Amino acid sequence: MSESQQQSETPQPGRRHRKVRSRRAKVLRVVAFSTAGLVLAGIGTAGYAYWRLNGNIKSVDIDSQLGTARPSAPSDGSFNVLVLGSDSRSGANSSLAGGDTGNTARSDTAMVVHVTQDHRSATVVSIPRDTLVNRPDCAGPNGATVPGVRNAMYNSAYEVGGAACAVKTTEQLTGLRMNHYIEIDFAGFADFIDAIGGATVTTTVNIHDKDSGLDLQAGTSHLDGQQALAFVRTRHGVGDGSDLGRIELQKQMVKSIIKQVDSIGLFGNPAKLFSVGDTLTKSITTDTALANVPALTSLGEELKGIGTDQLTMVTLPVVAAPSDPNRVVPKAPEAGQVWDALRADQPVPGAIVNSQPTNPADAAATASASPRP
Repeated sequence: MSESQQQSETPQPGRRHRKVRSRRAKVLRVVAFSTAGLVLAGIGTAGYAYWRLNGNIKSVDIDSQLGTARPSAPSDGSFNVLVLGSDSRSGANSSLAGGDTGNTARSDTAMVVHVTQDHRSATVVSIPRDTLVNRPDCAGPNGATVPGVRNAMYNSAYEVGGAACAVKTTEQLTGLRMNHYIEIDFAGFADFIDAIGGATVTTTVNIHDKDSGLDLQAGTSHLDGQQALAFVRTRHGVGDGSDLGRIELQKQMVKSIIKQVDSIGLFGNPAKLFSVGDTLTKSITTDTALANVPALTSLGEELKGIGTDQLTMVTLPVVAAPSDPNRVVPKAPEAGQVWDALRADQPVPGAIVNSQPTNPADAAATASASPRP
């Protein structure tokens, strides 16, 4: 298949349902889908600091690394984005991350974002990092093939083969084509939160976690970047210490970020627009198709109507792995039903949405939760 054929096969956000932009102003919109960083952003160009913002963005040529042996791209206008939060300890991340400061990195947070064909709603599926999967053969950082492994932790794919292996593993797990890829690391997430003026969260319990550095009293708190990073990374300071509980905190943070972006009046403040755009573009790594300001602008244009009310967030249904109680495996048949729904551009079944893990920072919700099998 030729390069032009591959490009035409994958629908680019912005080719459908594109509205005529005003001559007086281009749209700047930031939609954050993150845990340690699910951020999808559109930046209005209008020629404003174009060269600087464009030069900030780092990219990975995932399409050329994976070739054509992939799930078919959606043909109905829907699209999928894999958003990863990297736990790299390199550079500025070392002082923020805590724990082991080795040279490797894994996908600390992973979210599959499915945007419906009309681009009016989205579903975000969080994949627990300890999920055991059959990791396929991948090309390692030095170009050599890393043999596939059965029952490997999901987040090890990024460690052994980087972004391309993470995408390949995700496509094998879900049966969904990942049209795009966005990655943000610890420092980038913290900087982004500071750039938008922080994020507000509410808890009904105190959270004290020496590992993440979070020290939070019950009630409503407005967090700066470092505190927000600690919030989405904390496990041991609240609930049962599981990754499932931490994912619930990440869901709360995503909605808090969206509300914060909506509340700060970015559209009427050009200096703030540039500050946020500059911070964001320096903080992310994308696939090559997204690695320019016009592409991010088109993506933001498609996502601008999706707020918290149009966003469904679920965790992939899992159960304890028979081989290791500290690991999980996709729960049948519910996990398959999630991916089937997204492939058909349909909502996740209500029974799955209603049986999600409770937020460990909400004692009332935890106490009232009905027993689950």
